Amino acid sequence: MFLEGYPTAFSFGILIYYAIILLLGVAWLVIQLKSLVVLKNESKRNELLHLQNQVNPHFFFNMLNNLYGVVGKDVEKAKSLILKLSELMRYSIYEGDKDQAKLCEEIMYLENFIELNRIRYHKNVDVRFDLNIENEELRVMPLMFIVLVENAFKHGVENLRENPFVHIKLSSFKGVIDFEICNNFDKTVYQDNHGIGIKNLKRRLEIAYPKKHMLKIYQDESIFRAILQIEK
Repeated sequence: MFLEGYPTAFSFGILIYYAIILLLGVAWLVIQLKSLVVLKNESKRNELLHLQNQVNPHFFFNMLNNLYGVVGKDVEKAKSLILKLSELMRYSIYEGDKDQAKLCEEIMYLENFIELNRIRYHKNVDVRFDLNIENEELRVMPLMFIVLVENAFKHGVENLRENPFVHIKLSSFKGVIDFEICNNFDKTVYQDNHGIGIKNLKRRLEIAYPKKHMLKIYQDESIFRAILQIEK
């Protein structure tokens, strides 16, 4: 009886051994795959932070130069500019390093940016910022809309002598965010050199909202329009 049962017990032991090896191999593979996913996500997050840190640093340098000229002429105006500029810098530094920010904070950032540009360009600019927000606590990727707004001033308002305009619409409903901006520009001096900022924004959207965003850009002889939609 012992001799008859021995091969069966031995075979069963071999099966158990290989089953354990197989389970250990599967466990090792799962751990490796999880590690790869973590590394990939961390890599994407680092890339996203790097791209966000590239947003409009030259704007702050330009505003500091403007402040230098204002300080000696209008102290109260200079104080107001400094407060707004410090708020912009604070938001860029502390909120810009986060994955998400409140939509209301993004709106305030845009409003401060627009006000500073009104003062900076010393010209009558038709700026409209229409809001229709269902939930201001909705969280979005920080410093997302500013790229398009900055382009409108830099490549539109800056080169126009007459009737510059920047019209912005921002709405949110049931988790869908719609942003649209339209501005005119001087076609005699306009160059399609805002591609770096747009390229930056496109990559950030791909990382933060894969298959959940749409960015369309239209341009004719003197009008530039960008439409951005995001599904949360």
